[in-house]
Amino acid sequence: MADEPKPDDETPIQRALRLKNEKIAARPKPPRGGKFQREQAAAARASSKSKPWMSR
Repeated sequence: MADEPKPDDETPIQRALRLKNEKIAARPKPPRGGKFQREQAAAARASSKSKPWMSR
């Protein structure tokens, strides 16, 4: 994370937010749509049969 030359009209808070967002974007992302998500969805479907008031 190198200090890039900052825009002249950037406030310190805007700079902090930009750096924070860059740091978050650089993090490794968890896998999407894997086995864990399918298991969670199946468990939610199974438990919803006994709770008809929880349906959308």
